[in-house]
Order: sequence, then C-alpha cells, then structure tokens
Amino acid sequence: MKVIEIENPGPQSSLVVRDVAEPTLSAGEVLVRVVAAGVNRADLLQRAGKYPPPPGASELLGLEVSGVVERRAADVTSIDIGEEVCALLAGGGYAELVAVPALQVFRRPRSVSLRDAAALPEAFITAYANLVGEGRLAAGELVLIHGGASGVGTAAIQVAHALGARVACTVGDDAKVDRCRALGAELVINYKKQDFAAKIAEWSPSGVSLILDIIGHDYFERNISVLTPRGRLVCIATMSGAKAELDIAVLMRKRLSVIGSVLRGRSIAEKGELVREFSERVLPLFESGFVTPIVDSVFPFEKVEDAHTCMRQSTHVGKILLTW
Repeated sequence: MKVIEIENPGPQSSLVVRDVAEPTLSAGEVLVRVVAAGVNRADLLQRAGKYPPPPGASELLGLEVSGVVERRAADVTSIDIGEEVCALLAGGGYAELVAVPALQVFRRPRSVSLRDAAALPEAFITAYANLVGEGRLAAGELVLIHGGASGVGTAAIQVAHALGARVACTVGDDAKVDRCRALGAELVINYKKQDFAAKIAEWSPSGVSLILDIIGHDYFERNISVLTPRGRLVCIATMSGAKAELDIAVLMRKRLSVIGSVLRGRSIAEKGELVREFSERVLPLFESGFVTPIVDSVFPFEKVEDAHTCMRQSTHVGKILLTW
C-alpha cells in the first residue's frame, strides 16, 4: 500500500510517497481503506520533530480518516465489512489502509459525503470533548472560541451554538468574519485589528463563562481577565508558547478553573467513550442540518506538501483534506 512518510524529521523535513506492507489487525481492530484524511496542525508539529506519536501508535501522520471497512478482527461485531465510516486515530491516516480500534470508529452521517466525512473525527470530537466534557458548557452560557476559522474552531462554533450557547470567536482575517457569523458566532473579533478582551467587555461586561484556547502564552492573562466568576479556561494548544504567568489571587477570587486537555494521548477506552457520546449527542445534529463539516480545500495525497503549506499559512476556513 502507499503511505506518506516523513523524511529527515525536523526543520528541513519533507514528505514522500512510499510503498509499504499492509498493516496487520490486532484484536478489537478494523482495517479501513482510506478515502480521505484530515490535515491538522499536529501534523506540522510531528514532521518538525516536536510532537511524537504516543507509545505504540503509528509513526505515520494522520489523526482522522474516512473510508470503507475492508476487514475486521474476529472479536469485532459492532462494525460490518463494507460500511462507510469515520475513524479517530493516534496516527497512521496518511496511508491507503489503516488499522484502528473499532471503538474509535463511527458510521458516516448520511448527510455528509464520504470524502467530507474525514473532516469530522478530530475537529468535532475535540470540540465536543472540550466544550462539553472538560468545559461543562450549558445552554445560555457565553463562550469564546479562539481560532474560530480553524477546523476545530468551525466545529466548536457550530456545536456550542447548537447546544444553546452564545458564541464569540477570534479570527485573523476580515474575510473570515462573515464565514464564522454564518456558523453561529454572534461576535467575531479580528485579533489583528482589535483587542479581544476589550471587545468581549463591550459585548458582555460580566465576561464569558467558557474559553476554548489554542494560543497559550500571549492570550493567557487576557483570557483570565474576561472570565466570569466560576469561569473555565480550556487550553488545547500553545501556538504562542506554553509558559505563562498566573495571578493565583485572581484565580482564587473568581473561583476559576484552568483546564489542560489533549485528545491524541488518551487511552483507547477513553477515546471510545468519547466516540460513543459524540455519536449519541452530536451526530444527530448533522442529520438535522444544525451542523456540517466545513471543508476549505482538498488535495491529492501526492500534493501533501501543498496541503501543509496551506495549513501553515492559515488562510483556510475549516478543514483541509487529502484524498487518494
């Protein structure tokens, strides 16, 4: 089978197409023939040598795919051969075939094409896990989502809005403002022109209950300042740096929660539980039309470098996909 491998990991890395043996199935796994794979910023970090896969996971890039189940282990009964599915991975998606625990697989929503379904697993499960699981989002609350035009951001806006929250988000380009509003964001802030803390204070003088943050260092102090009492800050990435100074007195006085969260390193059982909850609570929203994957662009796997350049430039809205 064909795969995309990292050559010379680090600042000068490149990606090459190679032929390798097909993966073997372990107990509890299914073999998926990949139709499309999502591109994530984690892929850029891994090829740069800054985000190694968890122990035992595939060294190949790729955290989410859509495709068709080709084989299944003898103990798997929940998914049938020939089913069109989405899969959440710890690695291995940049390949024609991938072995994945059946617990991390869910059926493609009928309202979404098989290709576009590759935009669901990482983005939407990340959004759900951190808004609802970690962030305890409740209907009527105000939530701020940083990076609103990203894959996770476009998913989080829709999920939060569908669950009854009022949504604000940040973007880095005026062209992305209307796109995010159309997804359900009530307030969209261009952080290159406006101070998001000042705009939040105008929108809601008491602040917001929940923040989903991908920035880290540069936004930390302002994030804390705009949280309401008992507010929650969920940190899922550190694009501007991983270290920040915290005024513990403010944390105590406002009774805040600062929560760190990653998806990739969670156990199969924990991911399986997330997939089950997501399938019950969010997948029906696709069928009813409340949410939909936002696909910015699709590249053939042979043009993977172009796809990574697109991700690096951050000009996209929604997901970037690769397809065989």
